[in-house]
Amino acid sequence: MVTKEDLLYRMVFTLKDGARVLIRPLVKEDKQALLDLFLNVSYEDRRYMRHNVNDPEVVSSFVDNLDYDRIFPMVAVVNDRIVGDATLHFNTGTARHRGELRIFLAKDFRGRGLGNKLVQAITEIAKRRSLYMLEVQIVRDLTSDIKALERLGFETVCIFEDYFMLPDGELKDIVHMINRIRPPVSEF
Repeated sequence: MVTKEDLLYRMVFTLKDGARVLIRPLVKEDKQALLDLFLNVSYEDRRYMRHNVNDPEVVSSFVDNLDYDRIFPMVAVVNDRIVGDATLHFNTGTARHRGELRIFLAKDFRGRGLGNKLVQAITEIAKRRSLYMLEVQIVRDLTSDIKALERLGFETVCIFEDYFMLPDGELKDIVHMINRIRPPVSEF
């Protein structure tokens, strides 16, 4: 269950080039800024996404249907511009100890350490929610992203062949990665 502390979460830091960044939960007032982030996503980036983020109705639904107990969205803000979005998707039932991480960065903020900070923020929320592990599913071709996640503690647990279909119908392999953020309790 989402807490007031979760909703008040803030991380402020400065990138090496001097840009000041605020990471915080997404709120309804962020709708236009989120639209601005996603509506100009290139076809090349969008083809690896699960949703058509060039559709204003799809992006609006992310804000209009906020349910922090189902999906906890965090945004990275520079001035009034959202430059990154990361979401923690909660599972239920037998999978309630796992959460799925999804992340997107504006093209001009990639390779600058922002992704690391967003993953760190999502990990903090996941720990507060008593999750044991974070999962990521990523197209196998995105090798630099996979290496970045490995540096953040994620490990490849399996590869699903032909698991992801691009808009043009091409099939891609998916790398399933996990980060064990809370070790299982074992007693002797």
